[in-house]
Amino acid sequence: MIIKNFKQLTTNQDNKLALSIIEEGLAAALPNTVLKRITHSTFLQIGRKRISLKKYSRIYVVAIGKSADLMTKVVNSHTSIDGGIVVIPSKMKSVIHERKFTVVHSGHPIPTKMSVIAARKVSDFLRSLKPADLVIFLISGGASSLVSLPDGISLKSKQLTTDLLLKSGANIREINCIRKHLSQVKGGRLVKALPCDGISLVMSDVIGDDLSVIASGITYCDRSTFSDAKKILAKYHLTNRIPKSVLKRITLGTKGLIPETPKKPKIENYVISTNKDCINSMVSKVKKLGFVTKTISPLGGDVKDAAEKISRHFSTRTNSCLIFGGETTVTVKGTGYGGRNQELILNLLKKLQNNKEKIVIVSVGTDGIDGNTLVAGAIADSTMTVKPIDAYLKKNNSHFYFKKYGGSITTGPTHTNLMDIGLILQK
Repeated sequence: MIIKNFKQLTTNQDNKLALSIIEEGLAAALPNTVLKRITHSTFLQIGRKRISLKKYSRIYVVAIGKSADLMTKVVNSHTSIDGGIVVIPSKMKSVIHERKFTVVHSGHPIPTKMSVIAARKVSDFLRSLKPADLVIFLISGGASSLVSLPDGISLKSKQLTTDLLLKSGANIREINCIRKHLSQVKGGRLVKALPCDGISLVMSDVIGDDLSVIASGITYCDRSTFSDAKKILAKYHLTNRIPKSVLKRITLGTKGLIPETPKKPKIENYVISTNKDCINSMVSKVKKLGFVTKTISPLGGDVKDAAEKISRHFSTRTNSCLIFGGETTVTVKGTGYGGRNQELILNLLKKLQNNKEKIVIVSVGTDGIDGNTLVAGAIADSTMTVKPIDAYLKKNNSHFYFKKYGGSITTGPTHTNLMDIGLILQK
């Protein structure tokens, strides 16, 4: 089981049913199945395209993200890999144990000194490759902070800016637009001078599956501009709050005094798995159980607006299940502990508290980490106490609500990341 406390949470049949559906979605988020279809001993098969590996003298892997080690393990088991670099979050225990791979534990969600070290290690490694080599990039969510090489600003300025953006309510597209214009490696710059062939296999953790946004387009290119970055800062009232060096750099960029990010990809990039894979797997299971099923995907925007949308679409008829997936945002105003999944459930509890029948609500992050907590999300039902909800939401303290009343879902790092999944179930 991916959900470690499954037995503790399934004290009744409704919870057991709901969590078994979520378990199905979490399993579908793992890269094993899709990479087994792609990687073979002498070729890569991506859709109808077959890429021969016989013509290369050496084949390397550069993997960055929350799924980097698991992706590498699967690829290495099906293809002869000569070595490479794997960059994962510092709190993750790597599943890679072979000496031919250098595993770097780095900073997330705020870049750290290890993020800079990781960026330099990867850059140096890529420069050392020969024309007859092939590098397979394995990219997944979290890469933007794991590999960070600030351009024209200090690491501290990058950290402060990232923290402000994460708490502002900005979506990942907007956050990564800023990141790309403050970096020496993002937006395709990492592979700009690649001396050999390369291919990038990407797991999407963003709504719309835009390659220029996923992992800040580190192996792709960039469709945003310095002008876009400046508008985003103004939109979230951050212009006067970010470090002066950051504002100066972006302003110089809008005037054409700093080169823009690359606008054309150097290598081929392929999205190999998305949040839809999780949703489809959950829907398949629910239909087999005989439930009337409806989906909302992708689900984005502020958690309050998302809760409103979900409650409008939920049917109160017997044996109905609403499945949703995507990634919401939270505007952090308090100093508590929580995450977008836990806050989403609290907002839904407020809206569904008057329902006559018992409704079960679940929302989790497929990466196993929700916000600044060590849980993946939570499960709740409409019979839970609702009086103190506003006080917890005001302080962004959703985690302690579930810690007090029960419902926190624990998976630990799942070694994958395809955004969030959830459901509302009424038997």
